[in-house]
Amino acid sequence: MIQPRTLKGFRDYLPQAMLAREHLIETARGVYRSYGFAPIDTPALEYLEILAGKGSDETDKQLYKFTDAGGREVGMRFDLTVPLARFAAQYAQQLGLPFKRYHIASVWRGENTQRGRYREFMQCDFDTIGTESQASDIETALVIHDLLTKIGFADAFTIQVNHRGVLNGLLETLDLADQSTHVLRAIDKLAKIGPEKVAAEMQETAGASIEQAGEVLQFAALEGPNEQVLEQLKPMVAGSEVGEAGLARLEEVLSGIAAAGVSPERVKLDVSIARGLDYYTGMIYETTLAQLPDIGSVASGGRYDNLAQMFTKQKLPGIGASLGLDRLLSAMEELGMVPEVRTPAEVFVPLFNEELLGPLLKLSNDLRSAGLRVELYNEPKKLGKQLQYADKRGHRVAVIAGPDEIEAGECQVKNLADGSSATVKLEAAAGEIEKILAGK
Repeated sequence: MIQPRTLKGFRDYLPQAMLAREHLIETARGVYRSYGFAPIDTPALEYLEILAGKGSDETDKQLYKFTDAGGREVGMRFDLTVPLARFAAQYAQQLGLPFKRYHIASVWRGENTQRGRYREFMQCDFDTIGTESQASDIETALVIHDLLTKIGFADAFTIQVNHRGVLNGLLETLDLADQSTHVLRAIDKLAKIGPEKVAAEMQETAGASIEQAGEVLQFAALEGPNEQVLEQLKPMVAGSEVGEAGLARLEEVLSGIAAAGVSPERVKLDVSIARGLDYYTGMIYETTLAQLPDIGSVASGGRYDNLAQMFTKQKLPGIGASLGLDRLLSAMEELGMVPEVRTPAEVFVPLFNEELLGPLLKLSNDLRSAGLRVELYNEPKKLGKQLQYADKRGHRVAVIAGPDEIEAGECQVKNLADGSSATVKLEAAAGEIEKILAGK
């Protein structure tokens, strides 16, 4: 016998979790479309040269790669942004610019597993290609805000924003500009490993002095209202063209988000966030949950204006973000936000005996034609056992029609939440069910 088990870092999804997962996907899809983003898809496998060297040394180590049967070096995508850059370069003339897309699909990284992180996970990306406008930077934050709000977190999240130009400007003033990749990767680990280890890493990988590392950490520790942090940053990047430009864009984006009606409490300027991927060049975003801040960012992204240049001479600046579906689902499970439901069907129809199968099949189909999701039990059993089954699976309404009810052209519509019921004509059953589902 083969022991049934899953690989480390991979997971199965039982119906309860999968229903919640699909609800998140449908919600994301609805939000993305409301802003005009169009769907695309790309292959799970790409030529290795497309993927390698595009994220970071760490993502290169995490790549699932192999030689296929045709002798080609291939890799499984580790995110959806690098394939998008290849896609945009390949189809830019056909698509027209700017191009707004969303892509919901699985990616793979052979990383160490931890709470909410798996080696196979789904990303729900949205991106705008072909513009450097502040409007697209602002819109990225607005989409993240709408996503978390519609999913059900209301005021229980914070979108943290920063700009890579501000970080690079500081490094210019500290004579660390040529080591920006190593410094930014170290800063990105601040919340995970703490300031002492980050300082040590900067000294080891970037050759920073103790004083330089200390100034970087002092910069990253800036806190307070957004306006206050902006004022503190001005002298720190003064004289750096890239730093001053980044700071100006930060001010524009924060002002635009506020003008769109987003509460100031929802968006925080956090100069400690750097994002670990090398391709970011401008605005960066991370989103944390108030109740579970230590689970990490559940929606992240940023601007990447040079990524597509590896595939085309045409300038294709881009910006976007991704909803961390599996991490968010893990958080929702922990917070008790995933309903105890194992079926998508609200309505349950018990089967009393085989002679009633025909009439009950018609009743079930009539209810489906009215737009309801209906499960007809497959075999006749005692009504009590069938209702126990319905309760366990999370059906909300039972439509009970035995021989006497069918003969009279009636059925009993039972609210499984409170036990109340009403006897109605068969043709009125759908209306009665809709009242219960609407809470009337």
